[in-house]
Amino acid sequence: MSGLLAIAIATAGAQAPADAPKPTNDLPNSFETIEHYFKLPEGRAWGSTSAVDVDKDGKSIWVGERCGANTCLGSPLDPILKFDGSGALVKSFGAGMMIFPHGIHVDKDGNIWMTDGQDNKPRRARGAPPDSPLPPAPDKLVGHQVFKFSPDGKLLMTLGTAGGAREPDYFYQPNDILVAPNGDIYVSEGHASTEGSNARILKFDKQGKFLRSFGRFGKGRDEFDQPHALAMDSKGRLFVGDRGNNRVVVYDQNFKYITEWTQFSRPSGIAIDRQDNIYVADSESGSVARNHPGWKRGIRIGRVKDGKVTAFIPDPDESATGTSAAEGVAADADGNIYGAEVGPRSLKRYARK
Repeated sequence: MSGLLAIAIATAGAQAPADAPKPTNDLPNSFETIEHYFKLPEGRAWGSTSAVDVDKDGKSIWVGERCGANTCLGSPLDPILKFDGSGALVKSFGAGMMIFPHGIHVDKDGNIWMTDGQDNKPRRARGAPPDSPLPPAPDKLVGHQVFKFSPDGKLLMTLGTAGGAREPDYFYQPNDILVAPNGDIYVSEGHASTEGSNARILKFDKQGKFLRSFGRFGKGRDEFDQPHALAMDSKGRLFVGDRGNNRVVVYDQNFKYITEWTQFSRPSGIAIDRQDNIYVADSESGSVARNHPGWKRGIRIGRVKDGKVTAFIPDPDESATGTSAAEGVAADADGNIYGAEVGPRSLKRYARK
C-alpha cells in the first residue's frame, strides 16, 4: 500500500461517523433535581422556555422565557431574565421585542444574544376556512430576528428582517446563536421538519456582515433537519444539534466536516463547559410522536475528547406525548446543570449529589 493511500484511508476512517450505537439509557445519574429554584415575581408563572445559558461570572443564569405561555405575542412581560446564583431574579428586559424566544448565548464579553423563532403576521385561526378574512395586520412587524444586548439590556445589534425572510435573505425560524472567540457569529435556522425548510447555518462577521450560508434540508452529509442547537469546544470546533436526524455533527469554523455522533440521542440543546464536558438535552425521543424509539428523553453528559457518554438524567415522565424534559441546557462553573423545558414550562436545576 502506498503512503498516500494509507493516509487517505486513515483520514477517511477518522472522519467517518461511527456505527449507530444502542440507546444510551442505562447510565448513572449523580444529580439531584431541584424544582422551583428560580423565583419569579409574585403573580408571574413560568411559560415555555428553551433558552438558558450561564453568565460570564460562571454562576448567574440567563433565560429566554415565553411570557407565561408559549408565546410573548401581546404580552407586556420581559422575556429575557437574569437570576443570580441563589435563584433570585435580578434583571429583566426585552418586552415587546420578540414573539418566541428560542435560543440564547452569552458571549465572552457578557453580552446576551437571543433568537426569536416566530412572527406576528396575521393568520387565520386554526380550522378556519381558507377563504375567511385574515385578522388585521399589526402596526409593527416583529419576529424571526437575532438580537444582541448588553448585560444591562441595551440593544447593541439586530440581525435579520423584522417579520422574517426566506432564502436568500434571513431569517426564518432561527433556532440558536453562537459567537466564536474571534467574534464571528453563527445562527442555525429552520425549525420545520419538511422538504423546503430553511435548514442551514448562517455565518456573519463580528459587525454583523453576512459571510456565508451552509447546509440544506436533508439527511446526508452537510444536510440538516432542524439544526436546533449550537455549541463550541475549547478547540474552536462547532457542534450542531441536528435534531431531526438524531445526531450531533462537528465541524471546524469554516464548516469542514469532522465527525458526527448519534450516542447523545435526539439533540434539542447542547452545552459545552470550560472543561470540555458536553451536555445534550433530548426532549422528543420515545413516546413523543414516536420519535427515535428505544431512546429515553433526558440530559446526556459526556466528553468532547472522545464522545463517550458518561451520565444520564432521565425525564421523570416517560409516558409524555408532547415535548418533555429539558430542551435547552446549560452548566455553571460548579458543575450544576440547568434544563429549560418547553412542555412542562419549567426551569430546573440539577445539583451534584
